[in-house]
This record gives sequence, structure tokens and C-alpha cells, in this order.
Amino acid sequence: MKIGTVDLGERPVLLAPMEDVTDVSFRLMCRRFGADMVYTEFVSSEALIRHAGRTRAKLAVSAGERPVAVQIYGRDVAAMVEAARICEAGQPDLIDINFGCPVRKVAGRGAGAGMLRDIPQMLRITREVVKAVRLPVTVKTRLGWDADSTVIVELAEGLQDCGIAALTIHGRTRAQMYAGEADWTLIGEVKNNPRMHVPIIGNGDIASAETCRERFERYGVDGVMIGRGSIGQPWIFSEIRHFLRTGRALPAQPFAWYLDILRQQVRQSVERLDERRGILHVRRHLAATPLFKGIPDFRPVRVAMLRAETVGQLFGIFDLIEGMMNDER
Repeated sequence: MKIGTVDLGERPVLLAPMEDVTDVSFRLMCRRFGADMVYTEFVSSEALIRHAGRTRAKLAVSAGERPVAVQIYGRDVAAMVEAARICEAGQPDLIDINFGCPVRKVAGRGAGAGMLRDIPQMLRITREVVKAVRLPVTVKTRLGWDADSTVIVELAEGLQDCGIAALTIHGRTRAQMYAGEADWTLIGEVKNNPRMHVPIIGNGDIASAETCRERFERYGVDGVMIGRGSIGQPWIFSEIRHFLRTGRALPAQPFAWYLDILRQQVRQSVERLDERRGILHVRRHLAATPLFKGIPDFRPVRVAMLRAETVGQLFGIFDLIEGMMNDER
């Protein structure tokens, strides 16, 4: 699959852009485990053009994570165009427009998935951003605003006509948020539309290598994007790459190996921020990881882990968990 001049190879698996998740250290880790391309946290166009320091910091990319995309969102054409030009100056590999974020503070203000209620404005923004920059421009969106307005098949053609280089579709409406199961049937319909020629990337509910391969084979998508399925388990990319290549599950590593990956995430988060903020940031990964599922009587330990305030406290709990697993064996 190629996006402009960016060649991602056959059946690429991408890390989705996620606020407060896909910081540079997590992106680098996912690339290390085999993610074919990574995306920054989404960036507000309005904040970016106001030169907000924290927003500008999200644009920083490193050589080791390439290919990397910067994702922007907003509802004003001029602001989105200016933001895209600012992003281009930071030299990412492509620019992605977020028309899919469902959270109230974004969609409720008419940006992100809120643009699904104003398709003409969505197309104006897309057309002008494509014209404003030399980098490939892609779009990520949803099936529609709600079950009564699943417009994605027609919308995909309109976005393609604006000049986008690829389209990512999350298989839910905005009204669904992240509830229920992602519906890939309309993603497949877009991919199989003879008028579509840009790459179609499917997104939603990919949490295993087996599911990823099934989505490729059943719906014919050019790429698959993984979001929540990577939180707390960046090694999912190596599992998927191995399964796609061989048709066999990647042999499991010892429990201590996975726990060490989480330790590395903690260290990197603390180094990037500071001890207090770094631990707060990484808690989302610790809460979501499947590594601790099935451990007997784990709830008190989990509570203590998510309340730890220092690296020493947290790693002491990790040592306790490792000892619990050794006792189980």
C-alpha cells in the first residue's frame, strides 16, 4: 500500500492517533514491535495557530518513528489550512485530518466527528488543506453521525474527489462512541466501490492477530489501523506481523518479558515528563493491559498499582506481581 510516495508494503498495520496515548515514546515502541506507520496525538488547529506550547510540542517527531503522520482537527477552513502548513514545516511524512473523534469537547463543537453533520464544510476543509501543502493528505472518519445517516460510501467518493491520498474509516457512527461492535460491512462496501482508487484503511475492534487477518481477508482493505487494542500491549504489532506472515501464532514470551516492556514504558514516560506526570500518563496503559487478566485475587494489587505515586512504589508492585506469577507456576 502506498500513500503518496510513502510505501508501507503489503497489508500494513498502523498505530491509530490517540490523545494522551500516542506520544513519541509510545510511537517509537510500537514501531519497534512492527507498526508500519504511527500517528501523533491529534492536534487542535486553533491551538496550533495560537502557538500554544503544549500543542506545538505534539508536532515533534524523531527519525526512528518514521513513517509518521501528524493529525489535525478543527472546523474552520482558514485555521485548518494554516495549521496544515505549520505541520508541514515540521516535516512529517503525511498530514491526516481528524473527522472522526466523537468526544463531546471536540465533536460537540463541530470538529472531529462533528463535521459529519456538515459534509459541505468537511469537503471544503479537505479540499483547501490538500491544495495548501505538498505532503500527502489523508482523512480519518466514521460511518456517519448516527444510524440514520451512515453516509460513508458517498462521503468517501467526495473526499477522494478533494484529492486525499488515503482514507481511514472507523466502523462506528459518532452516536455509538466506542460502544457495541464496529461494523466493517460499510468499510468493505467503500473498498469494493469501483469508483474508489485511494487506499482504504479499516479501524475498529482489532485486538488480536486473528481478527486482523480476518478483516484483511473478508473486507479487502488495504491497511488496518489499531487503536485501543495497542494500549498496554504494544507487542500486539509483532504478534500481528508474525501471524500475517506465517499463519501461526507468535510463541508467547515469559511473563517477566511483558512486564519488562511495561517497566520500559514507565521509565520513558517519566523521562519525557517527570515522575508525577509520567506515572499519571502511563496509568492508562497499566489499567488496559491484558497482561494481568486472570491473576487470582488481583483486585487489591491492581488498585495499589494504579495509586502508586513514585517509580519505586510502582516497580515494587511489579516485583510483587512477578512473584505472584512465579508462585502460580
